[in-house]
Amino acid sequence: MTPPQQIQPLILALVVGASGLTTLPVATHAAGAETGEASVSLSTITVTARRGEEQAKEIPFGLSVLGGEQLEEQRLDDLEEVLATVPGVDISGDGGPNNSNVRIRGVGSLYQLNMDDNSVVLNVDGVSMSTRNLALGMLDIERIEVLKGPQGTLFGRNSEAGAINVTTRKPTRYFEGHVRGEVGELGRKMGEAVFSGPISEQVSARVAYRNTTSDLWVENSRDGEPLMRPHEQTLRGTLLWQIGAGTEATLVAERYSIEHQANLIVAQPYGDQPANDLTPGLFDDNERKTERYSLEISHDLAGSRLSLITSLVSTDIVKWKAYDRTITEQVFGFPGEVAFLDTSEQDETSQELRWSSLPDAPVFWVTGLHLSQSDRTFDTLDTMTGNFYARDFSSQSAALFGELTYPLGDALKLTGGVRHSWDEKDYEASYRRGATVTRDERDLSDDYTTGRLALSYALSEETNLYGLLARGHKSGGFNDYASSIEGSTPYDSASVNTLELGFKHESLDGRFTLNGALFFNRVKDDHLLGYDAHTFAATAINADTESKGAELEGRYAFDNGLSLAAALSYTDAQITSDAVGVSGGDVDDGNRVPEVPRWGASLSLGHVKPLPAVGGLGPLTLNTQLSYRFVGERPGDPQNTFDLDAYQKLDLRVGLAAGNAELYLWADNLLDEDYDLYAYQYTPTLRIGAPARGRTVGLGVNYFF
Repeated sequence: MTPPQQIQPLILALVVGASGLTTLPVATHAAGAETGEASVSLSTITVTARRGEEQAKEIPFGLSVLGGEQLEEQRLDDLEEVLATVPGVDISGDGGPNNSNVRIRGVGSLYQLNMDDNSVVLNVDGVSMSTRNLALGMLDIERIEVLKGPQGTLFGRNSEAGAINVTTRKPTRYFEGHVRGEVGELGRKMGEAVFSGPISEQVSARVAYRNTTSDLWVENSRDGEPLMRPHEQTLRGTLLWQIGAGTEATLVAERYSIEHQANLIVAQPYGDQPANDLTPGLFDDNERKTERYSLEISHDLAGSRLSLITSLVSTDIVKWKAYDRTITEQVFGFPGEVAFLDTSEQDETSQELRWSSLPDAPVFWVTGLHLSQSDRTFDTLDTMTGNFYARDFSSQSAALFGELTYPLGDALKLTGGVRHSWDEKDYEASYRRGATVTRDERDLSDDYTTGRLALSYALSEETNLYGLLARGHKSGGFNDYASSIEGSTPYDSASVNTLELGFKHESLDGRFTLNGALFFNRVKDDHLLGYDAHTFAATAINADTESKGAELEGRYAFDNGLSLAAALSYTDAQITSDAVGVSGGDVDDGNRVPEVPRWGASLSLGHVKPLPAVGGLGPLTLNTQLSYRFVGERPGDPQNTFDLDAYQKLDLRVGLAAGNAELYLWADNLLDEDYDLYAYQYTPTLRIGAPARGRTVGLGVNYFF
């Protein structure tokens, strides 16, 4: 696709709507008989991007906010789907539940080297988690904040590119809830229920549950059946205890599991019906299970707040991955499948003590101490050779942090933040090849300082300007895929320096928002994987990158029930150092960062239309949501040997509500667009990848009480 052709849909996104991704929750209600239309009211956006409640326009860095109602209206059921709608965020993965790589504004691992090698930190209800948990079901969510640029000041290590802050809905002092169900093509069946309310004068509870099954869109050519039938379950319970005036405790227990899902490795071209030639039922034992337990206690002092969060996150993985007959015949010269079994267990505990200003205080400040401990195993069985690799990882981290925003006058504010961290990591392994067993032990330590300095200026009551300098860090570590002492050499930590200039506008009535930013990032020693396709040996390699670009996003809500939102992003991301020994060939200085498009855009149109009463149903409401996304052409690998084509994705949801019930039709990928989740030049003559799901349609019902 030529550059002018790429720009056409981007111009459309800006012309049709107020530029920007949906960033506001929309409340609708009937306006009355005089207009016969729906009235839309918008509230001021309140976020916790800096560990305290603030207005979004006061935050001196790039920030996209998605409300829970928006997630439900657009049927964004997991975090990966949510992030795909955010400008400047790029996700690559192979369809598996543990392999997503997130980049923000072109910053992120070129290839992730282990399950802790993340450039974006995921924070759920104050608990830090790996972005390998992107498959987490976004169930009963209050708000998702995507923080852009280094967030090491308040979110710690592995946030060199940004942070994702997820806030789930809390228990209420009144009884409420809903039940929802869906059926659709590819065997989709989904059931969901939420119940919330008081259980005593001081304690409230909330329980949310979702169960989803479906058929994979890739077949097994041996029996003509879907290659896998994934089954997902999410269960969360929350207790809120009002201990006394200004003191409360929140206890959260959550369990997410997905079964029968694996990496998609399909030889290209896919053909009319993508398929693998594998033993039926090979992936039946695959399962990923994540459990999260957290306790947050907060107490308000005369002019400040103390908060203590203690958490445990436990993850268990059993994952078969396989190369089918088509692939092995081209690589090894024989038509037989090659399968690997990966198993992993991880327990991570953390404690964070924070002392912060209260909401609406004239001076914002927060300071604290963070401690964490992680123990993880990652074992691999190669069924072709019988080789077995057992690996144990442990890490300890401590950090002191603080941030302050101080007014220098009526309109000018200075923000300064700093964090110092100490990391200790240990690695033990045994590599069994035939009758030979090799032992391996490594350790590394690192201490580093991250932070930011920003100036913001209130041009008016509605508009703020800001400039930001920030430094981020991503920890070094050990290669998950090492199968020899040579492959387990620790890889270096990565660091990023960032410059950002931007503005944020929010009208006084809340109907119109418009945010824009220019950014420049310089990264040293980001991470690449060297991989031998014939021996499966893996090594860690570092490379420098640089990215610059611009983003524009906003929203406008009309009086007649119509809301428009759109976003436009431009990112020029390049590799700025040579890298030798990378799988697929050496990487040259000047190559583009893989899977980061120069252009991206989104457009969302929502409409709420009151209809006359029908029979005994009473007044009806027609709810329509149309969502469009454009992703430009981007390199498929660091060597830039091929490009992934640009694509457009259109989703539609049309619902008819009567009282507390709604019946809706949905269509995902309405245009039936073909595109790749990822692609990889496995050998000079073989390219593998994962095709995205084509058009699917279905029916849903929702009942609120």
